[in-house]
Amino acid sequence: MNIALVLAGGTGTRLGTDIPKQYIRVNGRMIIDYCLETMEHSKDIDEVWIVADKMWQQHIKKINKFKGYACPGSNRQLSIYNGLRAIEASLSDEQKDVNVLIHDAARPFLTDKLIHECVEAVAGHDGVLPVLPMKDTVYYSEDGKAISSLINRNKVYAGQAPELFRLKPYIKANETLLPDKILLVNGSTEPAIMAGMDIVMIPGDENNYKITTKVDMDRFTAEF
Repeated sequence: MNIALVLAGGTGTRLGTDIPKQYIRVNGRMIIDYCLETMEHSKDIDEVWIVADKMWQQHIKKINKFKGYACPGSNRQLSIYNGLRAIEASLSDEQKDVNVLIHDAARPFLTDKLIHECVEAVAGHDGVLPVLPMKDTVYYSEDGKAISSLINRNKVYAGQAPELFRLKPYIKANETLLPDKILLVNGSTEPAIMAGMDIVMIPGDENNYKITTKVDMDRFTAEF
């Protein structure tokens, strides 16, 4: 069983808009609607849960696979953890083999192909992370002012969403970071790696970018 968890609790302050970016309407639909529609038609997704502030829950278009909401936490990873606990509480004792697909509402160009590749790749592993290779030369700096050392860009990758994890070990991985260490987590896969889970990488999709800045929003609106 594959359950999608869509993160829509962010405030989108870097974009500088009056409302969170995931609720901005583009071409007649809110940005969150784009990934939800992809999940609705995906044969690999059985249920969809959404992390969203209560004031926005009534505005989100309900799809047939929608099962419930979770409230945002004080950072992205605590929002994920709240969603994981809500999903766990909804399952029966018989539902043991469950995967959770974590995706950002602000990544509108999620494809059914990428979802399927995540589901296919998880066999024999604890999780899947889509990645992109680094195109530019990467440097390491201790102080942010001078180059400290070189990094082999052929061994460095940028992680993307969606990330797919086996639900129970991933929940445990997050719980080991409570209450304080989880506040330092930036990427969904970090708790899994820290807990020693077996995470496999697959090729990501350059079009599956996250809308974070005005440049990103302009790029998205230019598609229509």
